[in-house]
Amino acid sequence: MMNLIFDSHAHYDDSAFDADRDELLAGLKEKGIGLVVNACAAISDLKDIIPLTRKYDFLYGASGVHPSELSEMDDKKFADIEMALDEPKIVAVGEIGLDYHYDDTDKPLQKEWFARQIDLAKRKNYPIIVHSRDAAADTLDIIKAENAREAGGVIHCFSYEKEMAKIYMDMGFYIGVGGVVTYKNGRKLKEVVEYMPLEKMLLETDCPYLSPEPFRGRRNDSSMLNYVADKVAEIKGTDRETVIEVTRENAKRMYRIN
Repeated sequence: MMNLIFDSHAHYDDSAFDADRDELLAGLKEKGIGLVVNACAAISDLKDIIPLTRKYDFLYGASGVHPSELSEMDDKKFADIEMALDEPKIVAVGEIGLDYHYDDTDKPLQKEWFARQIDLAKRKNYPIIVHSRDAAADTLDIIKAENAREAGGVIHCFSYEKEMAKIYMDMGFYIGVGGVVTYKNGRKLKEVVEYMPLEKMLLETDCPYLSPEPFRGRRNDSSMLNYVADKVAEIKGTDRETVIEVTRENAKRMYRIN
């Protein structure tokens, strides 16, 4: 039996897949992909994500609002996030977090909704998918202040040093590893991968973004995790089958998928 990869973070509701979404998803298994979790960025994504989870037995979803999509966030939309968690194949709150990449970022707004969505995850007993870009200290502060380790989850698309990875792993979080590990300028992530135990790693695409080499700059999809698995195996000095199997079981455990 083929050893199938778990893509722990994708965005198949994205318009980049409008032309060939069904064809692509239907063909993933023969390309080595067994399970996928489709993360949510904006509230409006749920109207596409939920039908996808119903249509494809291997596809699960998350409910939450990305820090860059908060400008129209209010209590009614927050109630919609919570309501979506009652869907049988919604398995996490995410992606949530902080993104300080742009100068006009409303940091207080991001912090408020990050904290509220962590609280929701704890109340409803779901793991969190954390997005953190250029916001290392504040992300960690909120995760500690809100006792987010109670929820558990993954630090998605990890972009900080191994010292920060250690802090999160010690709190019980997983580290999300994707296409960046194949980049020439992906030194920090390579160091994290070398340092961390496989038992704390999830493989993810963030597709349609962050395609691995040699496809950098083109549309990403779950099948390209084969290149990520090969690179992780090379860095860890193990075989790709072990990488695929361990990271798949990690993701199933975190998302509570049997």
